Amino acid sequence: MIELRQVTKAYPVKHGLRYVLRDVSLLLPDRANIAILGPNGAGKSTFLRMIGGAETPDRGTIITDRDISWPLGISTGFQGSLTGRQNVMFVCRINGLSPREIKTVIRQVTDFAEIGEYFDMPVSTYSSGMRARLGFGLSMAFDFDIYLIDELTSVGDAMFRQKAKAAFERIKKRASLIFVSHNLKTLKNSCESALFLRDGNADFYPMIDDGIAAYLDFINEHHTRGRANRDDTAESKTYRQARKLARRTARAAAGGQAAPSGKPPTN
Repeated sequence: MIELRQVTKAYPVKHGLRYVLRDVSLLLPDRANIAILGPNGAGKSTFLRMIGGAETPDRGTIITDRDISWPLGISTGFQGSLTGRQNVMFVCRINGLSPREIKTVIRQVTDFAEIGEYFDMPVSTYSSGMRARLGFGLSMAFDFDIYLIDELTSVGDAMFRQKAKAAFERIKKRASLIFVSHNLKTLKNSCESALFLRDGNADFYPMIDDGIAAYLDFINEHHTRGRANRDDTAESKTYRQARKLARRTARAAAGGQAAPSGKPPTN
């Protein structure tokens, strides 16, 4: 169970504050794989970091009785001046593992991440994909009740993506996922529920199809409004990018093909 009680989180922007959550209270159920939906800039990654404890709300409380992973994704945080091995050992030690258990975790991480000699090089020399692979491999060595996933499925080559997919299937048998991705097909295949974030609001949908429909309606509404006003602000461009990506994903899903490649808009 994850409960938010009157949670507010905002960031200063050029024209005031941008709210991720504004006085939001909700309950995320146990044993539910939840897709996090929302336009670019809505705060999906920030929401994951708050759930995982890496960021705190400005006001309100987040309560849970579950063991939650750190967010797994391209921006997974490590100490850049330390090597991959040293980062893994640090995480093991703060979690109270014995020397024998640390050796086991190191072996599991090296086998899963497949970064070779870079494991003993500073993380600052890693590509974003290598950081994500290291973080993913490390998380697989610990048993969490809930795994937080942030745009991780596009990391690595085809073989590694297949390995990641198999790992997700194993996780889903014993734990839950809270999943951020711009690929609606991936979310629909992995999740049964959805949380839709926009303009400081958050609505939970027990059925993911209902959440996706609400998200696409929102995107269509803002696209139409922006076109009518010929508004070229950064925010309107964000909405157009999100709608364009949603259309591509919908076409790919209808054709039974993978979504088109290309760099997704930055969240």
